[in-house]
Amino acid sequence: MITSKATLKEIVEREVNRVQITDVHTHIYSADFGELLLWGIDEVLTYHYLVAEYFRYSTMAYEEFFSLSKKQQAELIWDTLFIKHSPISEAQRGVLTILAQLGLDVSSRNLEEYRSFFAGLTPQEYIDKVFEISGVKEVVMTNDPFDPLENPIWEVVGNNDARFKAALRIDPLLNQYQQILPQLQAWGYRVDKGLNKQTLEEIKRFLRDWVLKTKALYMACSLPPGYRVPENSERAMIVEHCIIPVCKELNIPFAMMIGVKKHVNNELGLAGDSLGNADIETIEYLCRTYPKNKFMVTMLSKENQHELAVTARKFRNLMVFGCWWFLNNPSIVEEMTRIRLETLGLSFIPQHSDARVLDQLIYKWVHSRRIIANVLTEKYADILDNHWTVSEEEIIRDVENLFSNNFWCFLGK
Repeated sequence: MITSKATLKEIVEREVNRVQITDVHTHIYSADFGELLLWGIDEVLTYHYLVAEYFRYSTMAYEEFFSLSKKQQAELIWDTLFIKHSPISEAQRGVLTILAQLGLDVSSRNLEEYRSFFAGLTPQEYIDKVFEISGVKEVVMTNDPFDPLENPIWEVVGNNDARFKAALRIDPLLNQYQQILPQLQAWGYRVDKGLNKQTLEEIKRFLRDWVLKTKALYMACSLPPGYRVPENSERAMIVEHCIIPVCKELNIPFAMMIGVKKHVNNELGLAGDSLGNADIETIEYLCRTYPKNKFMVTMLSKENQHELAVTARKFRNLMVFGCWWFLNNPSIVEEMTRIRLETLGLSFIPQHSDARVLDQLIYKWVHSRRIIANVLTEKYADILDNHWTVSEEEIIRDVENLFSNNFWCFLGK
């Protein structure tokens, strides 16, 4: 049994750094998906977080910047955010962590040297390297059947790397139904503009087909702050009459990522999205009305986090997960982890990477492990003060649950 707080800290840090992670939400792909798999220093530097930060300093016209090649954009961002200004932001620091963990000379500030390193690797070699460095054993992708680049891959090749799991992303279905209607019809689904009985049944058939085709672990959607169910809207009808019954039938969760405000600044492209405070009553309604369904929820506004944690105390069919998007800053990750541990004990998923570029698995998990280990150590120390004994085996169990097993147990697998 552990009695010394110094020993406790050592063991918690060791086990958190050693645990193999299931990353429950990413935007990365296996090598089977070709150009959809983003990796390498130029992709890292042109990630939309850094694009937005670049324009905090640059007066270049947006259209001029986006007309440049990716290499030229990366060079502008490197010069502006790393050479002319110190890389203090979390996204900037993340680039440095990636380079350092890969064993590159961060102090050289030599972008061409970094490019040469990546040029010597194949995508598969780099996937293996990143998984090893980050300690990630498996990731859940974001798989959108309406993506014209991704759809044909599932029809012909599919995913052949067992470390990459699928999640069926249904944003267009819920947020742009009228726009994607012709595509559903072209695929042979007998859907109409009005959500009549046949159309709802055909949407269910579409969802069922794609869950089975991709072996999706859950369905997921990014939703605005004003998302409401029940409501007299296409989105609410599809949720209750299609998504809920198919998820129940196939025994998979519906993952709701709530709070994104799309295109606040259209000229910034992907970097132009923002966030808003959302109404928790929709989550309460769904969990209460459909107790046999499973719901995974993460919310984008910091102001929603305490209420979400309290809601999870009330509904065992709700799994809170990750520090999403703009919340993935150390001070906020620490605060959210404390709130959840103090409210939910160990019954949540503390983090997901949301990585859009493969390399980001490295920095997001290096940074998150450190924060989570510190908060966990403090919480174990609190119970030691009350003469509760903690064993090394119990810490290993708890850490494995937080970083992997809680997800798989919630899925029932």
